[in-house]
Amino acid sequence: MDLEKEVTRQMKILMSGTAEVIPEEELREKIRDSISNKKPLRVKLGIDPTSPHVHLGHMVVYGKMRQFQDLGHQAVLLIGDYTARIGDPTGRNIERPPLTKEQVRENSRTYREQIFKIVDKEKTEVYFQSSGFDSVTLQDILTTASAFSTAQMLTHETFRSRLEKGQRLSLHELFYPVLQAWDSLLIKADVELGGTDQKFNILCGRDLQRSHGMAPQAALFMPILEGTDGRKMSKSFGNHIPVEASPEEMFGKIMSIGDDLIKTYFTLILGWNDDKLKQLDERFKSENPRDIKLDLAREIVRIYHSDDAALSSRESFLNQFSRKKVPDDIPLYKCEDSHPLITTVLKDSGLFSSISEARRLIIQGGLKIDGTPLVDPGARLDLSEHRIPILKAGKRKYLKVSRNT
Repeated sequence: MDLEKEVTRQMKILMSGTAEVIPEEELREKIRDSISNKKPLRVKLGIDPTSPHVHLGHMVVYGKMRQFQDLGHQAVLLIGDYTARIGDPTGRNIERPPLTKEQVRENSRTYREQIFKIVDKEKTEVYFQSSGFDSVTLQDILTTASAFSTAQMLTHETFRSRLEKGQRLSLHELFYPVLQAWDSLLIKADVELGGTDQKFNILCGRDLQRSHGMAPQAALFMPILEGTDGRKMSKSFGNHIPVEASPEEMFGKIMSIGDDLIKTYFTLILGWNDDKLKQLDERFKSENPRDIKLDLAREIVRIYHSDDAALSSRESFLNQFSRKKVPDDIPLYKCEDSHPLITTVLKDSGLFSSISEARRLIIQGGLKIDGTPLVDPGARLDLSEHRIPILKAGKRKYLKVSRNT
């Protein structure tokens, strides 16, 4: 084997799509040593299972972990069952409500089920944080904390911002990056992966390892994926694409992203390399972006579901939107009134969570009744003479309405 050629090959794969590597030359040297000594790198990725749900934005970094696995390195999935009860303060202007041990354990179970759609379960070492912390003494904690200064902790953007705004910053929150750094020490991480929002915490791991005479881990950061509205993908924004979404829902949501995000999704979700991305650039010169997006959606659904589900979802989407066909399985809502307010129907049927949300949709021209746009939020449905109108709300929601007789 040509050692330098193999090092260059691995670096090219691992650098693709990354936002930053600290330091890049150090990672290269670690890979060189790994190949020479036939000893896989220990690649850490920590998760705080504060929620049972995962979206595609979370999966970006797990795709990078899979690349390390495919190159022969050891994935170490660290379950932060201690830090989850603190809650990562990054980007938050308030304290996170504490979770019980049982909640964290259940969240970690469902979280892992979703992660292993990408990460190779059989080649993953799963490490629960509590297994290393249960025997920790107060002296251990104080000794570890002494490796960091208060000034260093307060350079954390979130901590600094909250203090400047006069918001509460609890002492235990300052220990979150310390505990995450401690994980790197315990599992002897060679590399730690994370999003760019984890930069402070991961670099603390390098500092703590160095203070204990250990070679510091290299840090590899992945970009934050934008959601369907172009903002950071987040459940709180409602712009996320759940990993557990049905094939049809996942396909439809991917088709709703802006054309400017197509290449980003190919890069971060599918892990396309530079050669494939150059071919993609050529396609953009001559093809409709919608057709490229159809291929993107099909490939992502294939990964998270199956080939058959991907093909079926594509056909369903084309029938419903491109070919203007109405789906066969539209839910039916029955009401007592023969002339109900449309906004009330949209809310009571569960299609929308509130009347105000339904009103906004109508005002924005997002509702059609039997194919005709409606612009009056105060309008009523005519359910006389056994009429069963079909409501189309937005791009993907349909509802049949009849009178309950």
